[in-house]
Amino acid sequence: MSILVNNKSRIVVQGITGSEGQFHTKQMLEYGTNIVAGVTPGKGGNKTLNDNIPVYNSVEEAVKEVNANTSIIFVPPPFAAEAIIEASFAGIKVVVCITEGVPVHDMIKVKAIIDRNKTRLIGPNCPGIITVDECKLGIMPGFICKRGNIGVISKSGTLTYEAIDQLVNVGLGQTTAIGIGGDPIIGTNMKDCLKLFQEDSETEGIVIIGEIGGQMEIEAAKWAKNNVTKPMVGFIAGQTAPPGRRMGHAGAIVSGGDDTAEAKMRIFEECGIKVAKSVADIGQSMKKVMKN
Repeated sequence: MSILVNNKSRIVVQGITGSEGQFHTKQMLEYGTNIVAGVTPGKGGNKTLNDNIPVYNSVEEAVKEVNANTSIIFVPPPFAAEAIIEASFAGIKVVVCITEGVPVHDMIKVKAIIDRNKTRLIGPNCPGIITVDECKLGIMPGFICKRGNIGVISKSGTLTYEAIDQLVNVGLGQTTAIGIGGDPIIGTNMKDCLKLFQEDSETEGIVIIGEIGGQMEIEAAKWAKNNVTKPMVGFIAGQTAPPGRRMGHAGAIVSGGDDTAEAKMRIFEECGIKVAKSVADIGQSMKKVMKN
């Protein structure tokens, strides 16, 4: 088991013929990801990457021809929202959008459509998702992961990799690691991920990595208090930032009163989440709570 993606996911890459699309598709294929098609409008009928992957003009065609059910988007910011909407209307169940700089105005429209169509969106502005040894969707380095029973949720791309490394160093592997993105409007928030990991029989512990600014971590922690039965470790980035300073992620700018690292760490502890004071403590902290 895992969450959202696995070796049975049938992946279509939107923007496959661009330089980013080409580079990362190659990496994903090398990891073993089941990529069945690419989409670039106007380039349908061709094949790419050593003639192994068929290219279609639309996601709808890819769904019809090769039963694609999951999409990864490497499309420039002005066109990313349309790419998400196209995938949603084509019946794609899980969409991962890596693109940074998607206008907030565009995402308001996207959110309404994906909610109506019940499309699961990860991102935008995220490193993607990896189900270890099965499916890598995005830009995460697959080689750092090890198969195991810990789920990882993070707002930050780099800290996702660091957390995985810390876990592996203490002998703990991962089921799925997900970078949710740091924009003000994202498809899947921390609470959504906690629900999925709680329901996943293979996941036995959860790491949640947040940052100063915004309310998402607090909402997730309060939900976890009454609903998550698995041991959890939390880390908040930005502990040494001066009061009032916010992370670079646009999502962290939308704030309330409890948006400091200190406040979030206190709420985590009140909600039964073991707090790692430093990113270097994540692995050891998880090992301790898994033993209890």
